Parts: sequence; C-alpha cells; structure tokens
Amino acid sequence: MTVTVGATVLDRYRRFSLYNSPFPAHDRGCAIDLYPDGEVAPSPVAGEVVETLTVRAPPKPDAAEHDHLLVVDAGNYLARIMHVDPVVAVGDRLAVGDPLGPLVRAGFFAPWVPNHLHLGFRDRDADPIRASGSLPIALDVDVRGLDWDGTGTVVETGETWARLDAPTHPDPGDYFVGLAGGGGVLDGGLPHYDGGGVLCARGDEDVVTVAGAPVGTVDGRDVTWRGCRVLANGEPVTGLALFCTRDAFGAKLVGEALDLTVGDDVAVTVEPRADGA
Repeated sequence: MTVTVGATVLDRYRRFSLYNSPFPAHDRGCAIDLYPDGEVAPSPVAGEVVETLTVRAPPKPDAAEHDHLLVVDAGNYLARIMHVDPVVAVGDRLAVGDPLGPLVRAGFFAPWVPNHLHLGFRDRDADPIRASGSLPIALDVDVRGLDWDGTGTVVETGETWARLDAPTHPDPGDYFVGLAGGGGVLDGGLPHYDGGGVLCARGDEDVVTVAGAPVGTVDGRDVTWRGCRVLANGEPVTGLALFCTRDAFGAKLVGEALDLTVGDDVAVTVEPRADGA
C-alpha cells in the first residue's frame, strides 16, 4: 500500500527528497523531506492534530537540543511530521498550507542539509511514535531528469557543500527537476547514505549512472549503491546530494572539508573504491 503526494502539496515547497537521508524512516521511500521557501513550515496535510511530542535530538554543535513530533489524523492515514516547533495543538484542524510553526534545526541533520520538515504516513492502527514503519510514498507531480557530464563551475558554497552551475534547470520555478539516471530522476546521497532511489518515469535499466559512471543497481525504484567514491578535480569528497527542486539546479557536492570556492571550475568523477566496499 502506498500514499500518493501530489502537486497540490509539493508545489508549496522548493525542494523535496524521499531517499536523501541516513535514517531508516526513509528506507524504500517511506518518508519525504519537504523544503519550504521560508522558515515557517506550511502543513503538507489536512486533518486534525491528535498528538504532539517533544523528543531529545542527537547532540551536535549549533543544533537544537530537542525536536518535535506532530501527528495529524489525515483521514485514511495518520501523518507523522517532524523538524517543526508546532504552533498548533491537539484538537486543532488543519488545511493544506496552514502554518505549523518555525522549522527546527535539530541534531538529526547532516551539516550540509538545509532546514526542512519530515513527513511520513502510517496506517491508522499503527504506532505513530516509533521511527520506522511508515508506508511507501508515491509522487504525482511532473519531475524531469537533467543529463550531466560531470563538469561545472561553483556558484554557491557553504562550510560543508558547494553547488555547481550544471546541469541547469531550463525553467526555474515552473516544474521540478533532478539528476537523470536509470531512466528516471536520482534521489539520495551518493555514496554516503546506504542507498537511493529512481523517481518518476523509468525505463527497463537495472543500472544507474552518474557522470557516465555506473553507480548502483535498481530494484523497483530502490537503488543500491556500488562500492564507489566521488572526486572533485581528483580529490575525494563525501559525495553528491541528489534531490528534486523547482529552484535553479546544479550538482551539489558535500563534505566536511571541501576546498572549493565560487568561480572554481570542477570536474566530478566517480570511481570504484579500492576495497570494493
């Protein structure tokens, strides 16, 4: 059984990802991270708030000590929302787009991950508190894959990431795009998270590629990464963040010690790891 999230919801956000997370809740695309334009999260579901819970987050510098869980009775399912400090209470009724509260940057986040809210769905008789056990999420939205040869120029940086100017979104704001691979759009963290996914229309390919290199095998829409590493101008980096966005696109390199600045020309290659792991 799957729950479909469509354009009416997704168009309220600038970016989304089902697989770009290290946490089991995202295994097999059973949760979606939604990135709003501002710091107040619009509700992705309609229904009645049935539970709120404050939870301790992993301790990290410059991260909130606590996160919050919000459970909404969405009719056929319970919706489970995290990473927002709720301004709503048990008994409140929500419409899609209603403000939930400010986003929380908790210790669950990798340093290169922007603020977002986490959404999963449970059967009505399932435990909404435990982290795993959500239903797979299907997408009903136009997402187009962009081909990429592995090259680009750095146009934006943070302490732990750098975004290139390629591949380029043809019409920013009009529809979602992502990196093409395996006949669809790639999603996940290559190779720093355990696996990824191929979203939307997909052909019969059983191997996915990035910058011309085979990087994983496909089972349904789930991808298992091969033993590989990502290099920028010959230097290893943690990996590539793969997601879907309506914004100006460009490959996103991530790592704790990236030595890249705006204006640098970059050639990204993917090669097998020497240990094969």
